[in-house]
Amino acid sequence: MLVVRAINEGDLGGLFDLASQVGTGMTTLKPDMKMLGDRLATACASFAETIPPEERDYLFVMEDTANHRLAGVCAIKGAVGLTEPFYNYRIGTLVHSSRELNVFTKMETLYLSNDLTGSSELCSLFLHPDYRVGHNGKLLSKSRFLFIAQFPHLFTEKIIAEMRGYQAEDGSSPFYEGLGRHFFKMDFHHVDDLTALGKKSFIAELMPRQPLYIAYLPQDAQDVVGAVHKSTAPARRLLEQEGMHYEGYVDIFDAGPVLQARVSELRALRDSELATIAPDEDIVHACAPATTEPTLVSNTTLRDFRMIVSDAVSVNGSIDLSSAEQRLLHCGTGATVRTLPLNVKKNL
Repeated sequence: MLVVRAINEGDLGGLFDLASQVGTGMTTLKPDMKMLGDRLATACASFAETIPPEERDYLFVMEDTANHRLAGVCAIKGAVGLTEPFYNYRIGTLVHSSRELNVFTKMETLYLSNDLTGSSELCSLFLHPDYRVGHNGKLLSKSRFLFIAQFPHLFTEKIIAEMRGYQAEDGSSPFYEGLGRHFFKMDFHHVDDLTALGKKSFIAELMPRQPLYIAYLPQDAQDVVGAVHKSTAPARRLLEQEGMHYEGYVDIFDAGPVLQARVSELRALRDSELATIAPDEDIVHACAPATTEPTLVSNTTLRDFRMIVSDAVSVNGSIDLSSAEQRLLHCGTGATVRTLPLNVKKNL
């Protein structure tokens, strides 16, 4: 069975194995043992609440309990840009007009921006190819929303997610080749590695501060502004289902879209419910629906947060979880859990 749980000190090797599978474009998950070790230490301190909320980095892993293998990873950062610069391009519009010539044009522009500094961030989502089946991707991605719903006070009003931008089959970025290379004079992967290591001062030093006209870029660079990597498209759809949306901010290197939302407007904040694990004999089965939808179920413990997908549903504030499911959640009869339908209800 699969469980998404808070990372612990013994997961460094498995985390490195996952990071080695990721490839380029995800700066928050690189196969660097020192960097991953430091991040794991920060994550453990985050769940233990020994560092301030804005410095926290809640890192979750999906574990296959049959063989104790890590199948995926995801994270939530308490706030971005407070200890190191956080840059994006904001897409704007400049209007040029002349009554005398009867000319009116609207030109899209890129502005170097720190507008999203201080926002909480969803990041580092990666599911091993061996586990990209069934509900696994939804379980991994949506676990973070149930965590936020249980502990909303730990996060800022706005939450964002930087999506990996489009890359060609050879791994190159058309946007970077059309724009960034002119200023950085280095390979895309080298820039990607520097950013992952926190060496971001060169961005402010080398990037122009004035607006850049998108129409001046090569056509293949224009075409990918706001587009995602092909392997990232499913992740984008999941986030949009949960209430996140694109508002014209993109990554400065690959032009991947930045999704954002108010925490209070997320589906998990609106639709998740608390329920009590009850003995079988206390569940009123007659009140249960004839057909059930898969349900996300988490415990309510910060330090040992755990979440699964179950076929059980909450009935009159009670939920009938199997003994195996209770063991996965590290809780038992009488404990409080949080529940949320895995799938978004479609409006008829």
